[in-house]
Amino acid sequence: MQGLKSIAIGFSLKIVNLANDKRFQVYNNLLENRHLCDGKNLYIKYYIIMEKLIEIRNLKKYFSKNKGLFSRNEKLIYTLNGINLDIYQNETLGLVGESGCGKTTLGRVLLNLTQATSGSIKFDNTEISNLSSKQLKPFRKNMQMIFQNSYSSLNPRMKIKDILAEPLKINTTLSKEEIKTETEKVLNEVGLSYNIADNFPHEFSGGQRQRIAIAKALILKPKFIVADEPISALDICIQAQIIKLLKDLKEKFNLTYLFISHDLSTVKSFCSRTAVMYLGEIVEIAKTEELFSSPKHPYTKALLNSVLQVDKGSKTKVELIKGELPSNENLPVGCNFASRCPYATQECLKKEPETTEISQTHKVNCFNFQ
Repeated sequence: MQGLKSIAIGFSLKIVNLANDKRFQVYNNLLENRHLCDGKNLYIKYYIIMEKLIEIRNLKKYFSKNKGLFSRNEKLIYTLNGINLDIYQNETLGLVGESGCGKTTLGRVLLNLTQATSGSIKFDNTEISNLSSKQLKPFRKNMQMIFQNSYSSLNPRMKIKDILAEPLKINTTLSKEEIKTETEKVLNEVGLSYNIADNFPHEFSGGQRQRIAIAKALILKPKFIVADEPISALDICIQAQIIKLLKDLKEKFNLTYLFISHDLSTVKSFCSRTAVMYLGEIVEIAKTEELFSSPKHPYTKALLNSVLQVDKGSKTKVELIKGELPSNENLPVGCNFASRCPYATQECLKKEPETTEISQTHKVNCFNFQ
C-alpha cells in the first residue's frame, strides 16, 4: 500500500466534494476511487451515504370508475400499487415499462399534480404528499416537469416571453427588467435567442418547442425535473440534440432527473440507474449498466429482449411474453406477472414477492429470479 497518497472518506457528497473530480465515479451509494500506486492502478471501493432528494414509501394511486349511469358502486383502477423508491441528488433515474404501467402517473403524483391515494413522498426530508396547494407553493420552484407533448404544454395564446415570465411573476418578486434578463438567460441556456421571445408556440418546429418547454421547466432553477418522454415525438437527429442539452444542463445546474421513456437505448446511455415498472409496481431497479447486462426479473429480460438487434450476425431469438396483460381493475392475487411468467410456481400465484437485494445497487421483486 506504499505510495497511496490519500483516501477521501465522508458521509455526504457535499462533504467529500467529489462532483468535479474525474477520478471518481458514483453509483447509487457506491463510490469507486482510482489511485496510482507504484505506477500501477490500485482500485479501492468503499461505501458512502448519498443524499436522498426524494423518498417514496408505499405510494398508491387509485382512480375511480363508475359502472354505469344509475350504479352507485364505484370501480377502482389500481394505477400505482405500493411504490417504494429513492431518488438521489444529481442522478438521472430512468423509468421504463410498457404503456399503461403507471410511469406518467408516478411522475405526476411525485409533483402533486395528481393527488396520491395513500403513501408517503418526502422531498428534501419534508413530507409533501398531504400538503395543501398553499403549503406546496415553496416546493413548486424545486420540482418541475417536461411534458411529452411540448405543443399542448405551452399556451398557444401567449408569446414565449410571457410563457417563461409567468412562473417568475407567480413565485418571485423580480422586477420587469429582472424577469426579462432571466428569460433571456434561460433561452440562451437551451440554445435559443431572445429574438424569438415575441413569437407564439405554433411558429416553431418540434425541436424548438421542446427547448422552450425545457426552458420553462428550468426558469425557476429547480432541483428536480420529471422528463416524461421528452424526445419521443422528435426526429432522431433532434432527439440526440435534446439528450445532449439535458446532460449539459444537469451538469451545469446539478439537476436530478426522473427520465420516463420507452427508448431503452437512450435510457442505457443517459441514465445512471434504471427502474422497471409493471402494472403499477417497481419490479426491478439497478445501476443501468448492471440492469442491461444482467437483468434478473423475467419481465425485465423480456423487455430488454424486445429491442431489435441491428447486428447482421446476431441470431438471438426474440421470446415474446405469452398470455394476456391482467386488468388493473381486477389485479390477480400474488405476483402480477405470474400469469405470464415462464418460471411461475404456486407460491407466485398466492403471495406477493418481497424485494430481494441482489447487491448494494440491485433489487428485484421476484421469488424465482435467475
